[in-house]
Amino acid sequence: MMRSAAINRRSFVKAAGLGFLATLTPRSLMALEQTDAVYASGIRAADGSFAIATVTERGEIVDQMTLPARAHGMAFSASTGKTVAFARRPGTFAMIFDPRNKGEPVAISSPEGRHFYGHGAFSPDGRLLYASENDFDGNRGMIGLYDATDRFTRIGEFETYGIGPHDMTVSDDGRLLIVANGGIETHPDFGRTKLNLGEMQPSLALIDSATGALIEKHVLPAEWAELSTRHVDLDGEGRIWFACQYEGHRKDLPPLVGHFAKGENLSFIDLPEKTTRRLANYVGAIAVNRSECLVGITSPKGGASVTIDARTGKVLAEATIPDAAGIAPAKSGFAVSSYDGDFLSIRSDVAWDQHIVRI
Repeated sequence: MMRSAAINRRSFVKAAGLGFLATLTPRSLMALEQTDAVYASGIRAADGSFAIATVTERGEIVDQMTLPARAHGMAFSASTGKTVAFARRPGTFAMIFDPRNKGEPVAISSPEGRHFYGHGAFSPDGRLLYASENDFDGNRGMIGLYDATDRFTRIGEFETYGIGPHDMTVSDDGRLLIVANGGIETHPDFGRTKLNLGEMQPSLALIDSATGALIEKHVLPAEWAELSTRHVDLDGEGRIWFACQYEGHRKDLPPLVGHFAKGENLSFIDLPEKTTRRLANYVGAIAVNRSECLVGITSPKGGASVTIDARTGKVLAEATIPDAAGIAPAKSGFAVSSYDGDFLSIRSDVAWDQHIVRI
């Protein structure tokens, strides 16, 4: 069960301590005191520089930490308070920090022959960090294993049993690594160019976190081979929700959201045609609000966010949000950001990046 937002905020303030609070402006202190939840997300500032921003549920920026380049996905460990920002593909850095204090962040780099895919996850006890990576010369997806108790030293790697792993998560009991293999071949020599759109191999893989052995692999049906599996999240029943981005003809209407559990086949949500058209064949982020049994998705291409009932798969709400980017559970519903600088009711002079993490 998810803790209440107010408890999250009080825990954040208590853990931060007087040292951190003393560094904040009076305006930031007031924003932190009044918020129901605290988030972190990558931003591009007005001067073109990049950073990670700590932000309240209403969109008030509390603090920032400078980054060397653009970030993409975030991961947070509730056990240790550590947060990591991964470089945007094909970036090679990840920055680990504790948003509750001003301690020196830890920067890590992907090894030679690898780059990060922008996402990762902590083990439930916070002792390991898993990162989705590309063995670009071998054209295979990898999971890098990093020891969070030893300044995030890289201690090994597992295969993802697919091409182009993007988002990943870890089961609540820590036994399963869940990977969305987008199926798209890339190589840093060609930047972000997609090299195999005619021969994509999207899949979702369940991997043993102790051994790296493949437990299950779900390949998308042949008719949707151009449907790249991109982002995942878990609901309170242990179901894995996934969201896709379509690389086929723009007039097609592919299924964009689905779910499954260990031992089950993939099940796609039958979204209304108008909703699918509104999403423009592209879901940029997905999040689950466990306490309210909701699934939220955003589409920057479609300029929309959609809320789905996790029990029935029915669409409960849709909203027009130009350049809709990140999404994360809020006290009620979801917090949504945009590339235009909107974070719920507040607009800042920044561009929010594609993902939000609740801390």
